Amino acid sequence: MKEILIIGSGGREHAIARSAAGNPDVSKIYCAPGNAGTALEPKCENIEITDLNALADFAGERNISLTIPGPEAVLVEGVVDLFQSRGLKIFGPDKKAAALEGSKAFAKDFMKKHGVKTAAYEKFTDPEKALSYLNSCDYPLVVKADGLAAGKGVLICEDKESAVEGIREIMVDRCFGNAGNEVVIEEFLEGKEASILSVFDGKTIIPFLSAKDHKKIGEGETGLNTGGMGVVSPNPWVTPDVMKAFEKDIMIPTLNGLKADGLLFAGVIFFGLMINAKGVYLLEYNIRFGDPEAQAVFPLMKTDLLTLLEKAVEGKASDVKMEWTDGASCSVVMASGGYPVSYKKGYEITGLNDVENHYYVAGAVLKEGKVLTSGGRVLN
Repeated sequence: MKEILIIGSGGREHAIARSAAGNPDVSKIYCAPGNAGTALEPKCENIEITDLNALADFAGERNISLTIPGPEAVLVEGVVDLFQSRGLKIFGPDKKAAALEGSKAFAKDFMKKHGVKTAAYEKFTDPEKALSYLNSCDYPLVVKADGLAAGKGVLICEDKESAVEGIREIMVDRCFGNAGNEVVIEEFLEGKEASILSVFDGKTIIPFLSAKDHKKIGEGETGLNTGGMGVVSPNPWVTPDVMKAFEKDIMIPTLNGLKADGLLFAGVIFFGLMINAKGVYLLEYNIRFGDPEAQAVFPLMKTDLLTLLEKAVEGKASDVKMEWTDGASCSVVMASGGYPVSYKKGYEITGLNDVENHYYVAGAVLKEGKVLTSGGRVLN
């Protein structure tokens, strides 16, 4: 029997844990630190370890079969390098490859170098040069903080005035901290967005069902960007022709580029796409399962997720036949009032036992038998 370690505390980690718990060969799943959902999931136990060295010690002592890091921050920090240096099996990119998400500038340069279809862009480390460049731009445009900003470092600027304000917020006021050391200023693409999760094993990319993420807090895609307010899968805009264009213009050039640059790993490549009359464009790479995309896509998988990840670590993901249920899935996020700006925590959640469909806990903890809110996005 196998023991699995999952790093993270969100809805994505709950979704991974539930899928892994369905594998009959799994006896125990440790979630570090986990949340109320993982605490209540069969076979799961939350552990209060967040230090990466201590987690590697734990994985070695428990003879963990596979570690699955959920969030991008630990991947960018180098958790995979650490575990691999100790001979421990882990699913995810090393620090070098994690820059595909950790640095917008690195990712855009990779796309340009390898002919991946994407929006035109320029990058700046000097705020004055960035501000000067705005004089020659067409609007709207997109301003992106280079580093990780918890899904919130992308600003769509309708005019020069808002672009100036955005660059000052990111580079001068440092509203996203060190993520604002560099900015990418990018052509704005109009169209329909799509998310395609995939698994890479160093040799091949296995794409999942498409998904449609809704990022903004308000009804009708209005208001501030969030980490994602809900997802439908499959994405109604991703037709067979769109998939063909994605594979030809984005997935295959990405695969060839990863091999050419020696960015070889077993992990996730999450393609954020824009579909419009000119074709299919890549907006960004992520190098972990999307949250909340995973919560909508995983319930549609007939294929055992853990088996796929284990095969990917062996470089044999193509041995696994991907099968999906007919039909569709919709994941709706219940968020705290005031999110994504400011919100209170510690409210008790009741009635979970009466929920008929799948639900995942994203921002809640189990304390003295009570489920209490602990984040902005609370339930899926």
